[in-house]
Amino acid sequence: MKAILKSLLAAAAMVVAAHASAQITFYEHDNFDGRSLSSDRAVDDFTRRGFNDRASSIVIDGGAWEVCEDVRFEGRCTVLRPGRYRSLNEMGMNDQLSSARPVRRGPERPGDGQGQITFFERDGFQGRQFEVDDTARDFVRRGFNDQASSAVVFGERWEVCEHVNFEGRCAILRPGRYPDLRSMGLDNQLSSARPVQRGARYDDDRYAPPAQPAYDWRRRPRERLHEARVVDVRAVYAATQQRCWVEREQLPREQRGGPNVGGAVVGGIIGGILGHQVGGGSGRDLATVGGAVAGAAIGSQSGRGTVANRDVQRCENVPTNDRPEFWDVTYRFRGVEHHMQTTSPPGDTVTVNDNGEPRY
Repeated sequence: MKAILKSLLAAAAMVVAAHASAQITFYEHDNFDGRSLSSDRAVDDFTRRGFNDRASSIVIDGGAWEVCEDVRFEGRCTVLRPGRYRSLNEMGMNDQLSSARPVRRGPERPGDGQGQITFFERDGFQGRQFEVDDTARDFVRRGFNDQASSAVVFGERWEVCEHVNFEGRCAILRPGRYPDLRSMGLDNQLSSARPVQRGARYDDDRYAPPAQPAYDWRRRPRERLHEARVVDVRAVYAATQQRCWVEREQLPREQRGGPNVGGAVVGGIIGGILGHQVGGGSGRDLATVGGAVAGAAIGSQSGRGTVANRDVQRCENVPTNDRPEFWDVTYRFRGVEHHMQTTSPPGDTVTVNDNGEPRY
């Protein structure tokens, strides 16, 4: 009897652990507001749950999920890692989802030398993403045909090809980060991919240009995970532009000349116009008077002589309107601050191992 009870308890524990390992919650509005739908197993049709084309934000715990715009996991799909997604607008899937399922992995755990490649829809690891850890003969079935613009390779080498069934022009990608597939002539061209067998040899011209180093954030076998609080996030832009302006710098009083009457008149007029734009009724009149007085005071300081004032140019670097290249994230774990870089804004916490190293 005890043996049976232990077996039942163990089975129940395994079920609970399996459910806790991958859970997703959809919210009707941005920032996790409105009605919600939670699940720890595949949902092939949101219509049956009264939530079709209504999801605007998502929270994922435990494992990755694949979310799709059509029922039965068809149409355009995206694999989402554990985290908090405050708005689905960025990935173009707001009020578009109709099915979802947890991403299932084989018995071999990531980090055991198993190869994995992640494709991204835009340069610099931005936009929708598509993960592959086994042979993928046709990207059309996964809604990602001719859409990859950057990639990250872990573990083993991968062969990527421009046509289905590994036909057409192909390239071998070594482990690392490829922020721009345009350099190898494969931007928005890929239709199939497969891991390269260990020990296989290829001519040098089959290899893509050298990759940038990539941190392997995949979970190791039997590794315990924790949630660490994010304390600071800074967007880092690849390019900045310089904004410059001119400031008038006053010289010491003993070096100033006499008052400039003409400057006072012009300054008063400009100040009066500026002041008249603010306030209303009697407040508008007061603002006009105040503007005139201030303008006259400023104007009287201009042109006091050739050495009374001087114009000084000052500049600062400001980001362009482009999307940040990455986010520099600071998080605290067991009293120690750690830093990492991400390709998208993090949530309130990040997943780490016992050493405080980021994990997925």
